[in-house]
Amino acid sequence: MRRFALSVATCVIFSMAASAAFAQAPKTAAPDKKPAAAAPATQAPAAPTKYYKPVKGVAAIQTILGKSNKVGNEIVTTVKIKNMSSGSIALLQCDEYWYAGKEVVTGDTYRHRKPFNPGEIIEVTFHSPYKPGLTQSQYQYSHANGKIDVKGVKKFE
Repeated sequence: MRRFALSVATCVIFSMAASAAFAQAPKTAAPDKKPAAAAPATQAPAAPTKYYKPVKGVAAIQTILGKSNKVGNEIVTTVKIKNMSSGSIALLQCDEYWYAGKEVVTGDTYRHRKPFNPGEIIEVTFHSPYKPGLTQSQYQYSHANGKIDVKGVKKFE
């Protein structure tokens, strides 16, 4: 029994000594090579986002409509949107409808899944399938807690 206890104690001591011996030591450059460049400075952690109470009822946004372009078999339209409300807009949804005469022919939908905070600007890109005879487009905006008051502008305030 004594031999068993002595052999266990010896194994424990050697394993502790081996782990200390094999621990990583700082790397040194070889004599014929230049030392490695210093590691880049770490960035400061991002500031925590501020919580804004979601808007209940009518929210206000401003939009800048971009030009619609035909790319392959799609019509690509970019719209910039700025939240002008005092609170965040929850689950913003933007719909684009393309008409041929008085009939809706095609369109696309965008859903902003994060809270859209006051003063924040997002860029929405619509990809609608191209159909011959398209005449005009129309946009509709909504959010989880009500309607949206839209104001089209050439430049944000």
